[in-house]
Amino acid sequence: MSRAATEYRYEKLTWPEINDAVELQKVCLVPCGAIEQHGPHLPLDVDVVCPQGIALGAGRLAAENLLVLPTICYGYTGHVMDFPGTINCHYQHFIDHVLDVCKSLAYHGFKKIVLFNGHGSNMPLLDIAARRATLETDAECVALAWWGLLTIDKEFLPGWRESEFPGGFSHACELETSVYQYLDGDNVRTDKIAPGNLSLNDDKSPFLWVDLLGGGPALFVPWTSSYTRNGVMGAAHLATAEKGRLAYEEAVRQLVRFVSYFKERPADQRVDHHAVKPTMPMPWGQRSV
Repeated sequence: MSRAATEYRYEKLTWPEINDAVELQKVCLVPCGAIEQHGPHLPLDVDVVCPQGIALGAGRLAAENLLVLPTICYGYTGHVMDFPGTINCHYQHFIDHVLDVCKSLAYHGFKKIVLFNGHGSNMPLLDIAARRATLETDAECVALAWWGLLTIDKEFLPGWRESEFPGGFSHACELETSVYQYLDGDNVRTDKIAPGNLSLNDDKSPFLWVDLLGGGPALFVPWTSSYTRNGVMGAAHLATAEKGRLAYEEAVRQLVRFVSYFKERPADQRVDHHAVKPTMPMPWGQRSV
């Protein structure tokens, strides 16, 4: 049996084994994170450790279906630059970099790609990258945030979450702190854990409110330093490593389910409705029929 059947780490395969992985129709999972502040109690790599840890956990359980790529560690964090340590990747550079990875995978023969996100402000850019990868290659690409996996089982979060909605799950919060405590607890500054206010939610506007698991109809992302004093947004004091274990295991379970579904889902078939065949290439680099 080829090692490709049991190895879930993309970079640990040889080039002949990549050919075997393509033949197995493995789904490629690309963790995408950021290096940015997470309050006084969490290190800068929260948005890397969480998606990477969950992705590798899914890989260990479903190596026959997926390959986890090395993590894209730098994301779009321009609005957070008032906090020392944050590293910003220009939004266009970020899109181009992710798209280069996707196009390389598609070129080698992988036709199902998941951009697995750990940083909220990456999400609109990953949406664009996934759309472009789907339109500009013969692969299918989706963007997925790890925290969204916790909403699939409607009974999970009501029994898990103690913080208020909205706001308790926002940044360096009950959720992120718990999962980081489980994955890398030795690096949590437990003596500095404290709740943090998210002033964007203070006026209880029905238009403008923020939570990892929802938001108002008005989208507004000003400088982070304008709405949090210490970089914490949510109920970090409610976090525990045991809660982190439960959230991690639920996210891994649902990610394994999604990869299995996505792998077997038939590719959508495009239909060209032009009565007269176009006489020029598709604009904007998209693939012609």
